[in-house]
Amino acid sequence: GPTIQAASERALAAGTRLTDVIELVRRVRLHTNVPIVLMGYFNPIFHFGIENFAAQASAAGVDGVLVVDLPFEESSELRAPLRQAGIDLIALVAPTTLVPRMARLAAEGEGFLYYVSMTGVTGSGQIDPAAIEQKVSELKKISKVPVAVGFGISSPEDAAAVGRFSDAVVVGSALVKLVAACGKEEDPVARVGPFVRSLKEALQTTD
Repeated sequence: GPTIQAASERALAAGTRLTDVIELVRRVRLHTNVPIVLMGYFNPIFHFGIENFAAQASAAGVDGVLVVDLPFEESSELRAPLRQAGIDLIALVAPTTLVPRMARLAAEGEGFLYYVSMTGVTGSGQIDPAAIEQKVSELKKISKVPVAVGFGISSPEDAAAVGRFSDAVVVGSALVKLVAACGKEEDPVARVGPFVRSLKEALQTTD
C-alpha cells in the first residue's frame, strides 16, 4: 500500500540496506528473546545471496522470514537454506486461497500462518471481524502452527476484536504512519510506545 511504499522510499533515500536491517536485529537481540520476523520481498534477498542471507540472519537472531511476493510453490530455493539455518519461512493465506492450497499451507506451515484479513493493499479499508473469524476458525482446525491475522488492524478496538479468535494480530501500516507523522523533530518512540501499549492492553482483555 502507499504507506509502506512511502516508508520504503524514505529508507532507500536514507541509504538503508539489508545489511543495516540485519545489524539492527543483532542489536535488538541483545536485549530481548522475543521472536523476530523479517517481512519483505524476494529481490533484495536474491541480490544479497540466499545462502548468505540465511547465514547472516541466523547469526543476528532472526527467527522467521515472511516474503510476501514469493509463492509457497516457488519457495524451495529459499526455504531449504532458511530451514538449515533454523529460520522459519512464514506462509501467507488470503481470503481467496482455495481450500486444497490452504490445506497444504496448513500442513507444511512453519512458525505461524499469516492470514490476510482482506483483499487489496495494506493500510486500506475496514476489517470485518465476523467474516475473518469464520475463515480463521476453519484454518486453525487444520493448521499445525498458530494463525496470526494482519491487514487493516489499526486500532486497539480492531486488535481486541481479532484477538478473540486468532493467535496473534499484526499491525504494520498504522505504526508506519505514526513514525512518518513525527518527521525529523519528534522522537517516534514518544508516539509509537503508547500506541503499542494500547494494543497490548486491548489484547490482554481478550485472554
